[in-house]
Amino acid sequence: MSKSGTLDLASGVGGKIEKKEVLSAVEKYEKYHACDGEAEEERKANYIDMVNKYYDLATSFYEYGWGESFHFAPRWKGESLRESIKRHEHFLALQLGVKQGQKILDVGCGIGGPLREIAKFSGAYVTGINNNEYQVARGKELNRIGGIDNTCNYVKADFMSMPFADDSFDGIFAIEATCHAPNVFDCYKEIFRVLKPGQYFANYEWCVTDFFDPNNSNHRRIKREVELGNGLPDIRSMGECMEALKHAGFEIIWDKDIAIDSPLPWYLPLDKSHFSLSNVRVTAFGRFFTRNMVKILERVGLAPEGSQKVQAILEQNADALVEGGKEGIFTPLYFFLARKPAAIDPLT
Repeated sequence: MSKSGTLDLASGVGGKIEKKEVLSAVEKYEKYHACDGEAEEERKANYIDMVNKYYDLATSFYEYGWGESFHFAPRWKGESLRESIKRHEHFLALQLGVKQGQKILDVGCGIGGPLREIAKFSGAYVTGINNNEYQVARGKELNRIGGIDNTCNYVKADFMSMPFADDSFDGIFAIEATCHAPNVFDCYKEIFRVLKPGQYFANYEWCVTDFFDPNNSNHRRIKREVELGNGLPDIRSMGECMEALKHAGFEIIWDKDIAIDSPLPWYLPLDKSHFSLSNVRVTAFGRFFTRNMVKILERVGLAPEGSQKVQAILEQNADALVEGGKEGIFTPLYFFLARKPAAIDPLT
């Protein structure tokens, strides 16, 4: 089960970073997102360090406020956030056509909420790849607690260079994870390599929409704050993702920003004007409570120095995501289903 208390939150801040090093890690992370072109290149060149620092610092906050599945979802009226997240994961499994006993890969699996749900839903064997040691350890613990060690496992590795043989998996999915890749073509090409011929890759990408104007200073600010708050080297357009996917060798089955048809906006849980008892921790009241508890816990030494700065970055990010959603310039729900062409018999 997810860590439920503020003491669990405080003890987890920093992940595998030494507690006395948390503040310096936050400061180093912030430097990756300085407002200049060189910082973007540095983020891409040092994406492993940047993303690891981000998830070491942010994971306990994510789990405390959101649960085990670190992603958004389209949502029906009357549906809870938790229900919408599960339905979102089931939809992905159905799109992939996952069958019992198949070997499936989750690229950038976080602490494994989606892979556990899809394994239980489908009966498949799901492997998660993740380069963050703290998240892998936490995912293994949650697998053990859930009693599904035999059907779910983790590999600690960089998804830009995976330690799997060619044509290893019957299906591959990623949920709001490949946005961390420094080069989306290289990322998709590596996924193409380890997917069996004739099988499918399904993905939810974070993208700027066609309404994003790079000459609009407010749009640029929102984009920069989302990148800072989520450990992203850059946010790509949907068109860039499509071109990279085709160039990597995939056939596109279909693609769509599925946020467009959502009866409730994807950003609703983060909107401070919205209140929900079922997800109170991310409401304005919940954020106020968490902010002050973290301040107290840091002051008395139960949370490491720097915890307040992490919480502030994540709050700023939440507000930027809501702004981006309301402006229509950003979506975390750009979905595509792609297929690796079937192998051609050389004798035909």
